[in-house]
Amino acid sequence: MIPGLGLFAIDPGELVAARSQMAFTLGFHIILACLGVGLPSLVLVANAIGLRRRDPVALLLARRWSLVMAVTFAVGAVTGTVLSFEMGLLWPVLMGRFGGAFGIPFAIEGLFFFLEAIFIAIYIYGWERLSPRAHLVSGIPVALAGLGGTFSVIAANSWMNQPAGFILGPDGRVAAVDALAVIFNRATWYEVPHMLLAAYRVTGFLLASVYARGLLRGQRDRYVRLGFAIPFVIAAIAAPIQVVVGDVAARAVFEDQPAKFAAMELITRSGPNQPVTIGGVLVGDDVVGGLAIPNLGSVLAGFNPDTRITGFDEIPIDQRPPATIVHLAWDTMVGIGTALVVLGLWGLMLRLRRRDHATARWFLRASALAGIGAIVALESGWIVTEVGRQPWVVYLVLRTADAVSQSGAIRITFAAVIGLYAVLGIATLVILRTMTRRWAAADVAAGGRDTSDGDALRDDRVPYGPRDVR
Repeated sequence: MIPGLGLFAIDPGELVAARSQMAFTLGFHIILACLGVGLPSLVLVANAIGLRRRDPVALLLARRWSLVMAVTFAVGAVTGTVLSFEMGLLWPVLMGRFGGAFGIPFAIEGLFFFLEAIFIAIYIYGWERLSPRAHLVSGIPVALAGLGGTFSVIAANSWMNQPAGFILGPDGRVAAVDALAVIFNRATWYEVPHMLLAAYRVTGFLLASVYARGLLRGQRDRYVRLGFAIPFVIAAIAAPIQVVVGDVAARAVFEDQPAKFAAMELITRSGPNQPVTIGGVLVGDDVVGGLAIPNLGSVLAGFNPDTRITGFDEIPIDQRPPATIVHLAWDTMVGIGTALVVLGLWGLMLRLRRRDHATARWFLRASALAGIGAIVALESGWIVTEVGRQPWVVYLVLRTADAVSQSGAIRITFAAVIGLYAVLGIATLVILRTMTRRWAAADVAAGGRDTSDGDALRDDRVPYGPRDVR
């Protein structure tokens, strides 16, 4: 959640520093959160393929991906802990007044976190200690805990967009709470599936992009082909579904948060027959530049060109989000999301035409960029969600400027957080790079990753699965 980019509080510097710190840490952590949802599922798919088909290549992929999963989970645990502390340190009024309601989803997320940590350990160490079936089953709670944890956190964010399930006492603090109403608020039903699909899309395309680069370099053995195919197929399935869910979510925003919707589509004057503007910026009360498609905004909002959309002329100046930022982020998310759907259809077309993906170089080039594109779309989506809610940290209840800490030390903590995250980011990349080099060396020592009968990967000294992958 980014309580930020709203109007200035008493100390503008403190608010800017708090907003920037929250945006920076969440922007970093959200990528790891996506991997925490997507990687366990990809590992299970590869593991299941390996067992069902007695395929040592699929098992090798599953085992290596499970180690990547463990690394990203550990780093995500650190960055997530920092975020938890920031909520209280940066936004004490939010937590003090609404912690009784807002904290419920976070408490549930903590339970899922510990469950995931336990079963990740069991799964990693179970490669050489459990039967094949028991080991595969031990990975299921990892995937379910990742889903549950993400649901809980997004439910908390949804509550910030559509607060419900609480009664304020005379002192302005939460006096009574309906836990189910807090968790299942009006925004939960569309924010949660949209985020989960984004997680599968980001993880799938990011992992596929690694193997796409391998294919471009001429590494066309079955290990690289399967390593590309599994995550690409999952991401390609998630991409169009996410577009549909995103369209439904945008329509809900139109109903529930008219100021955010006006910023998304740069609607300056209320009325029917509103266009969709691609690009462009808001200067004063006028849209400058961009391509306007007549009537499409009203059609998308209400399936009718006569649908009336609220513009900024009916929204008080002190309740308007920064429209240009929200609009450009919206365009970026929609544009990249559409491109990723086209990429998935491109891959399907190659499959139907029985063309070898490994020889379709322009397709592979696009796939190699898809991982970065998916991350950019993810970050853009969060900008739309959080910046579009401003100037409210709790929509129509508590302003961001009124929630920020006035401790005077936020600039110092922001600098410390940047240093910590820089170390974490560099360490993560070094660890993953070291792991891939060791795997490459193990492949050479084993005589390759792929043979016609899989003998190069078979090892009878362990219950199942290749041993030399660490």
